[in-house]
Amino acid sequence: MTTLVTTGRVQVLGVPGDRHEEVLTPEALDFIARLDAAFAARRFDLLTERRRRSALLRGGTPLDFSRATKPIRSDPDWRVARPAPGLTDRRVEITGPPDRRMAVNALGSGAQVWMADFEDATSPTWENIVQGQLTLIDAIDRRIDFTSEAGKEHRLTDRPATIMVRPRGWHLTEKHLVIDERPVPAALVDFGLYFFHCARRQIDAGSGPYFYLPKLENRYEARLWNDVFLLAQDLLDIPRGTIRATVLIETITAAFEMEEILYELREHSAGLNAGRWDYLFSLIKNFAHRPDFVLPDRSTVTMTAPFLRAYTELLVRTCHKRGAHAIGGMAAQIPGGDDGAQEAAPAKVRLDKEREAEDGYDGSWVAHPGLVPVCRTAFDEVLGDRPHQLERTRDDVHVTAEELVAVRRTAGRPTPEGVRDNIAITLRYYDAWLNGQGAVALNGLMEDAATAEIARVQIWQWLKHRTVDRETVERLFEEELATLGATYPWARLDQVRDLFERTALAKELPAFFTTEAYARHLVGRPAVQA
Repeated sequence: MTTLVTTGRVQVLGVPGDRHEEVLTPEALDFIARLDAAFAARRFDLLTERRRRSALLRGGTPLDFSRATKPIRSDPDWRVARPAPGLTDRRVEITGPPDRRMAVNALGSGAQVWMADFEDATSPTWENIVQGQLTLIDAIDRRIDFTSEAGKEHRLTDRPATIMVRPRGWHLTEKHLVIDERPVPAALVDFGLYFFHCARRQIDAGSGPYFYLPKLENRYEARLWNDVFLLAQDLLDIPRGTIRATVLIETITAAFEMEEILYELREHSAGLNAGRWDYLFSLIKNFAHRPDFVLPDRSTVTMTAPFLRAYTELLVRTCHKRGAHAIGGMAAQIPGGDDGAQEAAPAKVRLDKEREAEDGYDGSWVAHPGLVPVCRTAFDEVLGDRPHQLERTRDDVHVTAEELVAVRRTAGRPTPEGVRDNIAITLRYYDAWLNGQGAVALNGLMEDAATAEIARVQIWQWLKHRTVDRETVERLFEEELATLGATYPWARLDQVRDLFERTALAKELPAFFTTEAYARHLVGRPAVQA
C-alpha cells in the first residue's frame, strides 16, 4: 500500500472516498493516535494472555470461578450505574450494519435501541468502515433520509431508537490506519471515530455515547475498555460516566467472570447481553480437542440445552444482583416468503422471546424490523408498564462451573444434512464477506460472522474426532463450491477455497476466520487497496 495521507503520527492508507474528509479529520486522527499510544501495548499483552490461556485449556486445565475475585462476587453492596438517558427501557433492540438503509429502517422500526454493528455484521472494507461512521453522524444530525433506486422513500421518524455502537473486537486491526508502520487496533478506530464525532452530538440530543463490547474473554479486557473510556472522556472534557457500555457475554471464559466484568465497568456499565451464537462458537473452539465436547448439528442445539440454560440464567442473576440490564440473544429469522415461513418464523421467535422474558431478561435482540412487534409483545406481557424487571434477582438460580460446560449431556451426532449445511453456509458467507457484505440472508435467517464461525469450527471438530470422515467432507466441499459458482458467477471461488481450507480443514484451528480473511484477501481487494 502507498501512503495517501499523513496526519501527525497517523498514516491513512485507504483510498479516499466521498465525504471521507469529514470523518478522517486531523483532530480525529490525533485522538485515535493518543488512544493508541496509551493502550496498544496493553492490548497486545492481553491477546498474548488469550493465547496462553487457550493453550492451558487445550492442555486440560479446567475452567472455574476465580478464587482471587471471590471478594468481588461476595460483596453485596456494589452496583453498576443507573440506566442512562435512552437506556431505561430496552425491551426490543434491533441490530445490523451501519449502512444508510439499515439505519433508517432500524431507527424507525419501533425498537427502543439500534445496535450499529461494525463487528460481526460488517465486512471491514475501508469504504464500509468510513461510510458507517458517516451514517451515524448523519443519523444523529437527522440527515439520513434517502430514496432508493426503486423510488421507495426512507425517512427518519420523530422518535428514533437509541443508538449503541459495537466496535470491532480487540483481536482485529485496521490496516488502513497505520502508526509507525503498525496497524491501529480496530476497536480503537471504531470507538475513537464515533466518540470523537458523535459524543457531544448525542449528549446535546439528550442521549449519550453508548456501546456494545464484543468478544471480551476476561475482566482484564473489560478493565482495558474502562480505561479507554476514562481517557477518551478526559481528552474531550466529557464527564466521567457519560459513556455506557453493554458487554456481550459471548466467550466461555467470560461466562466465568460476568460479575467481575460488571465490576470493572461499573460506572460505565449498561449491563450484559447473551451473545449466544458466538458463545457457542467460543465453547466449541476452546474445547474442540475434547471428544466429550462434540456437538450434533448446530440447528439441533437450542437454548433449552442444559449448558446453555445454565449460561443464560446465570447472566440474569448476575446482572440483576448488581442493578444491570440483562439483554437476551438474537432472533435472526426473516419474516416473509411462503405462507408457512410467514407463520413459522414469528411463532418460533415468539416462543424464544417469551422464554427470555419469563426468565427475567429486560429485553432482547432481533435482526429484522418485522420481528420488532413479536419481541415487543412477548416482553409487554411480562413487563407491562415497567421499563425493566431489575427487581427480579433470580435468587433461585445456582449455577456451578460443571453445569456451564456440561456439553456431553447434549445428545445426538452430526447428520449428512448437517455437514452439508455447515459447508454450504460457510462458503456462501465467506464469499459474501469477501465481497464486502457482513450481514447475509441465508435460508431464511439474517446471518453474520458468528454463523460461519460456528459452522467451520464444527467441521474441524467433527474431522478431528472422526465423527465425519474427511473424504465425505471434501466431496461435499467440492459440490457446494461448484454450486456457489453456478449460482453466483461473480463468486471469488479461489479465495473462498483457500479460506475454507485454512480455517476448517487445516491441522490447527485458527481462532477466527476474520483475521485470516482480512490479512490474506480483503485488504488486497482493489476496492480497498491504496
